Amino acid sequence: MKIANFIGSSDPGLVRFSNQDSYYSDPQGRFFIVADGMGGHAGGEEASRIATQEVQAYLEANWNSDIPSKKLLEAALLKANDGILKDQQEHPERADMGTTAVVVLFRDPDSPLYTHVGDSRLYRLRKSNLDQITEDHTWVARALKVGDITIDEARIHPFRHVLSRCLGREDLQAIEVQSLDLQEGDRLLLCSDGLTEELVDKEITACLEENPTLEKIAQSLIDAAKEHGGHDNITVVLVAVEA
Repeated sequence: MKIANFIGSSDPGLVRFSNQDSYYSDPQGRFFIVADGMGGHAGGEEASRIATQEVQAYLEANWNSDIPSKKLLEAALLKANDGILKDQQEHPERADMGTTAVVVLFRDPDSPLYTHVGDSRLYRLRKSNLDQITEDHTWVARALKVGDITIDEARIHPFRHVLSRCLGREDLQAIEVQSLDLQEGDRLLLCSDGLTEELVDKEITACLEENPTLEKIAQSLIDAAKEHGGHDNITVVLVAVEA
């Protein structure tokens, strides 16, 4: 697979005064990152910034190494976790900060990979079918999976923001790196929950299908989330795939 085009965009939304999201699109289209920080104004911004920069730096420094791609991506996320923990120790006022993260890696063109921690998501649009590739690391996602709550209940549940896993924790569980099935014409969407809190899958699909360029899709998604209230920061990274 080859990257045909990509774009990223971030908006603070209509309620938050600061933007605690962070994202990075490698200029060569080798990897893409979205992170959504938490832990107060300064803490959230710092956590997502550290995570994005640490992952970027590690992948760039070791791109041509002999490290297998799955191990490389896993190590990059663990490096980000260590970076946040170090900052917490140096700045006790940010001791409770953390961040979600979702990363897509195109190191082996025929075997793209992804990983995530928290509730930032990866979607794939294939023809007219939108699939959520990642599974949220949240209390609500776990309850939904075992049938304790319904999808409609999950969207308004008071525990929907409670993460079971994030970067910036000593007890971070093993990073799960997965292969990503892609075909020519697929579009990928990496996003923070500021988008998915406001839009259901049907609305996301409409934005992806009704706009001719990635630039217009990104703006359409952000505008739609803001029209629904824009209660959180909104970050999207879009990637178009060709054979």
